[in-house]
Amino acid sequence: MNERTPHPAPDPATPRRYAIVGTGSRARMYTRALVTTHADRGRLVALCDTNRTRMAVHNGIVTDAGHDPVPTYSPDDFVRMLDAEAVDEVIVCTVDRLHADYIVAALEAGRDVITEKPMTADLEGCRRIHAAQERTGGRVTVGFNYRYNPVHGQLRDLLRSGVIGEIGSVHFEWLLDLRHGADYFRRWHRDKRNSGGLLVHKASHHFDLVNWWIGSRPTEVFAWGDLFFYGDEGGRRHGLAADYERGHGNPAAENDPFALHMSDSPDLTRLYLDAEHEDGYRRDLNVFGSGITIEDDMSVMVRYASGAKLTYHLVAYAPWEGYRIAITGSRGRLELDVTEFPYTSPGKDETTPVRGMPAPKESTTAELRLRRHWAPPEDIPVAVGEGSHGGGDVRMLDSLFGGGDDGIRPDHNDGAYALLTGLAANASMESGAPVVVDRLLRG
Repeated sequence: MNERTPHPAPDPATPRRYAIVGTGSRARMYTRALVTTHADRGRLVALCDTNRTRMAVHNGIVTDAGHDPVPTYSPDDFVRMLDAEAVDEVIVCTVDRLHADYIVAALEAGRDVITEKPMTADLEGCRRIHAAQERTGGRVTVGFNYRYNPVHGQLRDLLRSGVIGEIGSVHFEWLLDLRHGADYFRRWHRDKRNSGGLLVHKASHHFDLVNWWIGSRPTEVFAWGDLFFYGDEGGRRHGLAADYERGHGNPAAENDPFALHMSDSPDLTRLYLDAEHEDGYRRDLNVFGSGITIEDDMSVMVRYASGAKLTYHLVAYAPWEGYRIAITGSRGRLELDVTEFPYTSPGKDETTPVRGMPAPKESTTAELRLRRHWAPPEDIPVAVGEGSHGGGDVRMLDSLFGGGDDGIRPDHNDGAYALLTGLAANASMESGAPVVVDRLLRG
């Protein structure tokens, strides 16, 4: 990987011009920021998507904020859009497998890029992005918002201070609850060709955190993984199968706690139900149906260039949502326990007004403990940030649209090493053997 190069901060007197490609649910965060909280730093000047209904929903956000609607473009006109609207930077929020197409096209056209994680979904896309970045020198930023969670920054500062000495091992357990976990198995993520599976789409967050915390890169990966809980076989085996294809308008889904009821939500109705006539995309498939090609239970072991070792486990069917991290070094151990949602309600209540949707994580709690050698444990006060992802989204938007290098902003190298851990894990699950990361990258 080529080294990080400084990128000059833009002139604050001249707001940068942004275009968003891919106008699904996650992209709304960027649209809202550019027309409200960060309108003084950047201008949204164009939207690009295959689906005109979804672009109209985003333009509704624009006009509700008091701005004129922005021009909309089809993917075939993506490059023309960059010139026609004098775009400085592209924000990529498409299906993961398409990220590389837009990142490369934008770089080749002389534009910078912000992309939702993961940077892309496959090895070929990773190679293409790096080749384009090396040719053009353009900036690629990957939206690893968990870096901006203040608790994670505090943990990194402690590790860098040497409080536990040289890092030898990391244990990382991530639990997705029955609402959040299920959501990946009812939409496009369920097809590994689109998302790379949860070890790419979801765990790239976590692999990036470990790389960032310990200041190293992965060298060798071994993994096991199964579709244990979801899918047609899991549903039958555990007595959870329900006889419907999708949740909307189906009486068989009415009392299934795993079904998504999009009609409960005006936002989901406008963004997805009302848009189905254009592309046939259904957001609410049965999580115990057929055609699921991703895993829901994964164990990964990683060795790093520094000599540190990671044991990682992700399950997508837990009764609560959160994660546990323990980092052990030559002088002691740091333990972080985070609860993002303490239990999963099966129905509609004040925390989950849309049946089947993940609950908002507005009450995240965290405990951080230092255990030094030969000393009693110390509880370290932590301040959880406000808003989604433990305050990570708000702080990330400030960084992205502030334009400078705050030392946190993840680049194409960071995106690649997080991605390569997941891709190596996928390859190991398929072969049953450890995978050397550099060999994977070289082919």
